[in-house]
Amino acid sequence: MIKLRNVSKHYPMKGGGVHHVLRDVSFDIPSNQNIAILGPNGAGKSTLLRIIGGAEKPNSGVVETEGTISWPLGVKAGFQGSLTGRQNILFVCQINGLSMADTRKVVDSVYDFSELGEYFDMPVKTYSSGMRARLCFGLSVNFEFDYYLIDELTSVGDAIFRDKAKQKFEEIRKSSALIFVSHSMRMLKQTCDSAIFLNQGKLFYYDDVKQGIKAYKDFMQNITQGVRT
Repeated sequence: MIKLRNVSKHYPMKGGGVHHVLRDVSFDIPSNQNIAILGPNGAGKSTLLRIIGGAEKPNSGVVETEGTISWPLGVKAGFQGSLTGRQNILFVCQINGLSMADTRKVVDSVYDFSELGEYFDMPVKTYSSGMRARLCFGLSVNFEFDYYLIDELTSVGDAIFRDKAKQKFEEIRKSSALIFVSHSMRMLKQTCDSAIFLNQGKLFYYDDVKQGIKAYKDFMQNITQGVRT
């Protein structure tokens, strides 16, 4: 279980004021659920993932867990840009204490899975966002986590790669939980059990992902109608 305790996160806005992503949120994220993260643009869905994964700190409050959490997998995946894809993978394997034999297996696996070809040995700063995401996904599935954080990853690559990614998700979800951000409601319905709706610094939880998606769609429809009127 991942526990958020009195977590607040905000950013300064141009012209003054602050934008609140989370306002004193306390919530227990269950360990046996694949969870969709829903919310309008700018609500802070990706920020929430980074806070859960420890890549970004809240302004106040704490995030606690006894499980292992992946780094966010997605188009904004962070790598050292001046290093090649291969060098980035070697570095991650080194800091995780893998043996040379296991490191070679991981490197070969990531090379095959990411389908980067000659770009695997080129600086990551030359990659497109999709190529970065494929490298990140290929790396992450070679490590076992209790929670995998997914940020718009299924939109990356061609149809063949997306199908391969979906198959990998099916394997992962048998033993781990997914916390999933995606604009594809169809993908979220297929993959997730429950949902978190994030809006204006508040977090709303739905046991049934379909109910969460309905709440999100109703909210967006109301916003659209308000704009039209």
